Amino acid sequence: MALARARRSESGFNYWPGFVDALSTLVLSIVFLLSVFLVVQFFLSQEVTGKDKALEELNAKIAQLSDLLSLEKLGNLDDQVSQLKAGLIAAESERDRVKGLYEGLASAGNDAAGRAAELNKALDSEKQVSARALAQIEVLNQQISALRRQLAALEEALNASEKRNTESQTKIADLGQRLNVALAQRVQELSRYRSEFFGRLRAILGNRPDIRIVGDRFVFQSEVFFDTGQATLLPEGRAELDKVAGALVDLDKQIPPEIAWVLRVDGHTDVRPIYSSGFKSNWELSSARAISVVQYLISLGVPAQRLVAAGFAEFQPLDTGNTEDAYRRNRRIELKLTER
Repeated sequence: MALARARRSESGFNYWPGFVDALSTLVLSIVFLLSVFLVVQFFLSQEVTGKDKALEELNAKIAQLSDLLSLEKLGNLDDQVSQLKAGLIAAESERDRVKGLYEGLASAGNDAAGRAAELNKALDSEKQVSARALAQIEVLNQQISALRRQLAALEEALNASEKRNTESQTKIADLGQRLNVALAQRVQELSRYRSEFFGRLRAILGNRPDIRIVGDRFVFQSEVFFDTGQATLLPEGRAELDKVAGALVDLDKQIPPEIAWVLRVDGHTDVRPIYSSGFKSNWELSSARAISVVQYLISLGVPAQRLVAAGFAEFQPLDTGNTEDAYRRNRRIELKLTER
């Protein structure tokens, strides 16, 4: 019983003890009323029986008096007879009153018995409901226990997952650090090869004013390769590209294959609009010149996957002036050894 009450207290508000107390109080009250009714009934029965006996005795005395007294004495006995009759009437009235009380108590007792029967029936029904509720509570407790076990398993799995995630993050951070170190080494190696490549190109091409190094780029003036407004390579430009191609083929053999390098060929024009039937804008002209250089290098044996062609039109000038010398400086082909 204590376990059931504990379970009911866990499931929420428990109204059963209060209901049982109320029913117990009502049943005790009914029992008390029935006891009082029985006691009163007993005393009333005794009193009514006594009154009946007294009446019978009075009637017998009256009969005896009537027989014994002569006609002469009747006049003297009229008052006594009247008193006896009045007493008889009073006794009958008292008897009727007591019978009425008895009948009222009997009716009340029947009503109380009916109420008690109804309450007992309601109590039985509540007991059945309580039994079903207890069964449902037991099922719910079992389900809660199962859910708690599942939650514990999930929490354990989550902790294990978090642990693996932490280990993975640590490994990723370590791999990232190692990758950064490897990339830095690759950049350093590429920078070294680029310096060697530019050094060889400088030695091969010689000190010409129309060929120079600007930062990490080898810059050729466009006049070395193309006529004005054209994208067809000149023989002099082909000769210079032959030297570049030889240096690139040797460089491809020296650079380790795991280093993803490319030679980017950039075409640039000056700011003045182009008037040519072959090209609608400086974009097309700069791109076509870069493509012509790339195609010629490929024909000389430079791997195509190591070459990139790009056109910048007039939007990356080296000189922002409006002089012929500034225009000439901006018309150029740039070679840049970089990562893919």
